[in-house]
Amino acid sequence: MKKLILSAAVALSAITVTAQTNWKLDASHSKLGFSVTHMMVSETEGKFKIYEGKVTSKSETDFSNATIDFTADAASINTEDEKRDGHLKSAEFFDAEKYPKITFKATSMKANPKKGKTAYDLEGDLTMKGVTKKVKLTAIGASKVVNDPWGNARYGFKVMGTLNRKDYGLNWNAALEAGGVAVSEEVKIDLNIELTKEK
Repeated sequence: MKKLILSAAVALSAITVTAQTNWKLDASHSKLGFSVTHMMVSETEGKFKIYEGKVTSKSETDFSNATIDFTADAASINTEDEKRDGHLKSAEFFDAEKYPKITFKATSMKANPKKGKTAYDLEGDLTMKGVTKKVKLTAIGASKVVNDPWGNARYGFKVMGTLNRKDYGLNWNAALEAGGVAVSEEVKIDLNIELTKEK
């Protein structure tokens, strides 16, 4: 009887492992974007151009408690202004030479029907400039998985949230004569993530 129970447990474990779905980030069709308020009157947008990521989900349609790992190159920051990008790479912001990688590792991903049929509350550890902090994000999944003309299964998420850049030592700012500061402490996260299923 004990052998039978053990065999059943092993078989169940094997089925569980097999049922997992592995995904890779398609960087050609994704965007790691952000924006900050500039001079108290408008928003300046930017993105990271070099990044990679892997996701493991329970199935093609269930991303509850998915394993998520993303890495971006800090030096790949791009705000469409070479001088500003140079400043952002400096020690006053990302210090990209000393801290070349920005990483995110999910710790929790729970479905939240109140935000939508494919919505999740996503939490994880974000590391920038050698500092790791918990962040809370909202991930809205696509309505369905689709197959491209080459037989690849694809799925996508829109990921949104905010963080305080000073929590990570990105402290530079300048006071304005009329009050306020040149760059907001709050950073809006705006990600478009397209995943391809590993075969």
